[in-house]
Amino acid sequence: MAAKDELGRHGEQIAVGYLLRNGMQILDRNWRCPDGEIDVLARDGRALVVVEVKTRSGRTHGTALEAVNRAKLVRLRGLAVQWLSMQRERFESVRIDVVALERFAGDFAIRHERGVC
Repeated sequence: MAAKDELGRHGEQIAVGYLLRNGMQILDRNWRCPDGEIDVLARDGRALVVVEVKTRSGRTHGTALEAVNRAKLVRLRGLAVQWLSMQRERFESVRIDVVALERFAGDFAIRHERGVC
């Protein structure tokens, strides 16, 4: 596995642990369809939360949060509609969160932005 992919998987695992510790219930991970992938789908109270996880080991290509652009958010919104169409459960609201992880000197800093779209 490439170092970049390994870093991403490790970051996603850290993000899931963070979300669980903060009271969210994980509903699905790495959900894929022909149009793309959602990293994490979670329940936060009565809301469905689509979580994009971005992990970086430095800032040479910008911050992890900056890596999630408007086009990505629009795509995630469309993917959420597709995921919801296959579920029986209904939610009061849907939001998109970004969990950005940056590794400095071996430690990860986590930034959780709620409702970015």
